[in-house]
Amino acid sequence: MAKLIYPVNLSLDGYMEDERGELDWSISDDETYDFWTGFQRTIGTYLYGRKMYESMVYWETADAGAAQPETTREFAQIWRAAEKIVYSRTLPAAASAKTKVEREFDPDAIRRLKASSEADMSIGGPELAGQALSAGLVDECHLLLNPIVLGGGKRALPDNLRTRLELLGERRFRSGIIHLHYRVIV
Repeated sequence: MAKLIYPVNLSLDGYMEDERGELDWSISDDETYDFWTGFQRTIGTYLYGRKMYESMVYWETADAGAAQPETTREFAQIWRAAEKIVYSRTLPAAASAKTKVEREFDPDAIRRLKASSEADMSIGGPELAGQALSAGLVDECHLLLNPIVLGGGKRALPDNLRTRLELLGERRFRSGIIHLHYRVIV
């Protein structure tokens, strides 16, 4: 059975986007980029909210030629090879291969997908991840705490959710980012 994993860059005060909806505050150096590329190797399906999908669909046509660093080429290849499901009521059609658009989030459909998938799945976008967390579908969280306080924006974790977590691992990056790997206790 596949695991559903919520990976997210967030500020120390718990935001994954600033008040303008931007992500440019998060640190993206070679060390963290290599980490995220390594993380993607185990993922067979991405579940996205519309906004997260729109930011990630760049990889469908990104230059992955020989002039690019190996991790960039590998990330693009991994992303293109994976299945993608986008949950949106407004997105007219997918702009990438191996992608389907679902209009409603259906927890039972996710349970069936987890049961039938051989590779792990990741969920991206705080609203979608919040729904999955609230439904008890998320198995693990990978939180990359960036050394910044934003003071507002879009929260990485939903309000009114109470769940216990078990720390599975931690890593400190030279940039000051701390990676926390948790198992969600159901």
